[in-house]
Amino acid sequence: MKQRPTTAPRNRILKQALLCGIGLGLSISSFYAPQAQAREYRYTDSHLHYVDFLQYSQGMQALLRQMDKSNVDYAQIMGLGVVKKWQEDEPQKPQYLMADDARVYWYSATDELVARAVEQLPARQRARFFPFITGFNPTDMNAVDHIERMLTWHPGLFKGIGEVLLRHDDLTALTYGETPRANNKAMDRVYSLAAKHHLPVLIHSNITSVYHPDPIYRKELEEAVSRHPDTTFIWAHAGTSEAINREQYLKFLPSLVSELLQRYDNLYIDLSWSVLHPYILDDKNKPRGEWLSLIRKYPQRFTIGSDLIGYFDALGSTLEDYNPLLDALPTEVANDLARDNFLRLMGVSPR
Repeated sequence: MKQRPTTAPRNRILKQALLCGIGLGLSISSFYAPQAQAREYRYTDSHLHYVDFLQYSQGMQALLRQMDKSNVDYAQIMGLGVVKKWQEDEPQKPQYLMADDARVYWYSATDELVARAVEQLPARQRARFFPFITGFNPTDMNAVDHIERMLTWHPGLFKGIGEVLLRHDDLTALTYGETPRANNKAMDRVYSLAAKHHLPVLIHSNITSVYHPDPIYRKELEEAVSRHPDTTFIWAHAGTSEAINREQYLKFLPSLVSELLQRYDNLYIDLSWSVLHPYILDDKNKPRGEWLSLIRKYPQRFTIGSDLIGYFDALGSTLEDYNPLLDALPTEVANDLARDNFLRLMGVSPR
């Protein structure tokens, strides 16, 4: 927690300035000229994992405390669709996805962990969360059965599907089985089910590979979105990833996002994690003009989120990282991006 600065030094400086100013014939009121007030935002976290890759969580009370401290009114909440294996030849339990060379495997129990955590809350607190279903293998034609089962077991609880882990560089390489794709036939069944139940689908689908400078996976995304016009898609991180960012800067990204938003009314963009830096904010933490123009043009098609996994102490600071972007936008657009756009996706009228 940041320490609040004392006002005493400022008062001493002001007093000295007043004495000098009076001697020069300046009015006292000139030293108290009103200054522009910094905006204070209220947030909806549109991308939050309740557990990490070991399926561990600090718990709901820790999350709620951080939400209350950080002006976060609501949060999308989900598990992680894979779990890291602890291999018998590793002397210590891995603490993160890349801790060792062990693989990850699809883990359906993650949805039950989220459901039980949310359902044990009082109704007032429960209403602050929008749980999503994520614990299925997106290459399995049986995936819809798990989603239907969760909807039946917990009627009215789940508000969306995802984050569906599709092309995801390092994670994909460690996951057992075939490479998941946005246009896989198994996912067609998921999208159709989502449309039937009016559930948005949050997908992580990299737009390119780590070393390829062109959007080589664009077709996979577009085929999914175009084949299912009645399904609402939220594209996580606008197709970027940390691994891609380490190797290259995708100059084509703003124009590609603009083209996709113009073409597909059912597509929304999640600006969490790897897309904020270096794409939206430059190396001086200033918002780039092309992204400001894009958000002004489509003010209700973007959301922001923390993408935290299981640990929530950084919730406030992570969402505040978006403030330079928000401050550069018109007030109404900024508030839509910070809080209200995701609520509208959930069918909730912002108040």
